[in-house]
Amino acid sequence: MIIIGTLTRLNYIRKSKAILQIEKDRSENLLLNILPEEIAEELKENGYAEAKNFDFTSILFTDFKGFTKTSETLSPKELVTELNSCFKAFDGIIEKFKIEKIKTIGDAYMAVGGLPKPYDFSVKNTVLAALEMQEFIIKRKKRNDLLKLPSFEMRVGIHTGPVVAGIVGIKKFQYDIWGDTVNTASRMESNGEVGKVNISETTYNLLKNDPDFLFEHRGKIAVKGKGEVTMYFVEAN
Repeated sequence: MIIIGTLTRLNYIRKSKAILQIEKDRSENLLLNILPEEIAEELKENGYAEAKNFDFTSILFTDFKGFTKTSETLSPKELVTELNSCFKAFDGIIEKFKIEKIKTIGDAYMAVGGLPKPYDFSVKNTVLAALEMQEFIIKRKKRNDLLKLPSFEMRVGIHTGPVVAGIVGIKKFQYDIWGDTVNTASRMESNGEVGKVNISETTYNLLKNDPDFLFEHRGKIAVKGKGEVTMYFVEAN
């Protein structure tokens, strides 16, 4: 009886540990889905994560043209389904190019290359990701047009420079970035054109000798709050 009782208890302990491990893995995966791995580890160890300066990042913004007008032709469920299809594709693309997703704001998608771990080719990878995102949307629009389904057209903008990154608050926290680089990247998007990837002069100067890209000089364009800013369209060579 003692042996049977001991074996039963050991079996119970093993099962309990297995269940706890499964729950721990689920919690871990959920945290890593919200935060970069390095930030998640720091948060678990310290209960907070320090904001950090990054001198060299490339910020990518996307936005759908005429989103409000298009959304009026869709039911809420259809709208969310279409957005989800696009953003799921974007998630796969940025993972492929080792870019960090920051957030979505309505129909806008924001990502950054070069953090939380700076690495070589982060600028190039960010541009390659942007080109692939644009290609996905163009192909999806052609498909949806043939099926007589509503579709989106998209602008994409990129700028390279320093940012501060970290977590703010204690509830529903998220990893975010701040700085003029973010504002300039947003202006690159809003002053771009449908079907194109618009980049700043800073980003252009870092890639201008790369044979994998072709550039179209757009000249100086008046930008709200920034005066005249030099921009370039980029495409794959």
